[in-house]
Amino acid sequence: MDIILGIIAIAATLGLAMLMSNNRTKIPFKGIGIMIAFQLVITAFMFNTEIGRIIIEGIAAVFEKLIEFGRNGVEFVVGGIAMTNPDDPNVFFFDVLLIIIFFATILSVLTYLKILPFFIKYIGGGLSKITGLPKIESFNGVNSMFFGQSEALIAIKSQFHRITENRLYIVSASAMGSVSASIIGAYMTMLPPEFVLVAIPLNMFSALIIASIIAPPVVTEEDDEVDIKNVSESKSVFEAMANGAMDGGKIALIVATMLIAFLAALEMVNFAVGAIFPGGSLELFLGYLFVPLTFLMGIAPGELVEAGSLMGLKVVTNEFVAMLQFLEVMDEMSDKTVGIVSVFLTSFANFGSIGIIAGTVAGIDSVKGKMVSRFGMKLLVGATLASILSATIAGLFL
Repeated sequence: MDIILGIIAIAATLGLAMLMSNNRTKIPFKGIGIMIAFQLVITAFMFNTEIGRIIIEGIAAVFEKLIEFGRNGVEFVVGGIAMTNPDDPNVFFFDVLLIIIFFATILSVLTYLKILPFFIKYIGGGLSKITGLPKIESFNGVNSMFFGQSEALIAIKSQFHRITENRLYIVSASAMGSVSASIIGAYMTMLPPEFVLVAIPLNMFSALIIASIIAPPVVTEEDDEVDIKNVSESKSVFEAMANGAMDGGKIALIVATMLIAFLAALEMVNFAVGAIFPGGSLELFLGYLFVPLTFLMGIAPGELVEAGSLMGLKVVTNEFVAMLQFLEVMDEMSDKTVGIVSVFLTSFANFGSIGIIAGTVAGIDSVKGKMVSRFGMKLLVGATLASILSATIAGLFL
């Protein structure tokens, strides 16, 4: 029964994307079918085979070691405050957010050494060749698995003169539907690592699938080249480390600032809602709103509202706010629900991301920045549909 519901959920998600499409005759059905097949194979391999589990456990172990290294750096700076109980973080900024600095440093060094750009370019090229999608969109999709929204778009700024409005929608959706590798370590301190790791490739494919349906790309051969020559402004490994650490520090502060604002605003809204409807809250309202969706995704009947409230909260605030709420109830939920919700939360699809992407694009090209502002809500809906698709596919194998 769960499999049937999951198939219906996938069909409904793709159907909603088709209703939003601005050129249904140009939808690349072959490429979309290939990417869905990739998603099913990857998820089945990771969740249902011994080799897949070994790979996930191995990657998770590497990340856990990196988190440990990062915590050593944090502990030196803040003393014993942050590490009183690493398994139950009680100082979120120290125990979770400052880990971002170390991950951003590693990412910056790998970019300076052109290890990541080389890998991303040829994986993206292979994806383009197999699916028939344009190279820039494929490169950006793979790039978005590693870099934040702004960084992923800046990486293709030299290609912006080739990007039409539909192509701009696709690269923006990839940026919003994915996550940054610099933040993965922070996510893994709050969510089961195996679900975070599976969500990364699933979300990359889902964002490309949904965006290619909503805004099908039409590209000539001369407008489909990718250049990765100037991917880092650092002149040495040490400068790359310093730049990465500074970028990581900025991200940690930005996340902390947004959390203060969103959590305070959420408390205020819940106070107002509770005054009008005793016992009510924004999370409860969102939970009931998302019930049809969570039911189709295969979540257990007793957990529909709670799972829906977390998903809705993530869209209207951000993933960190939802993850903090999720931590409080995760132990009471079934493994399948934990997996589905974890995959859904592992993306940047929220209202705040519209402004981040529009601002980044405007900084590169003011005209195209206005385009993003015009289709901002459509972008959020598309990225949310991508999260739904990823979570539903994950649920099929849990």
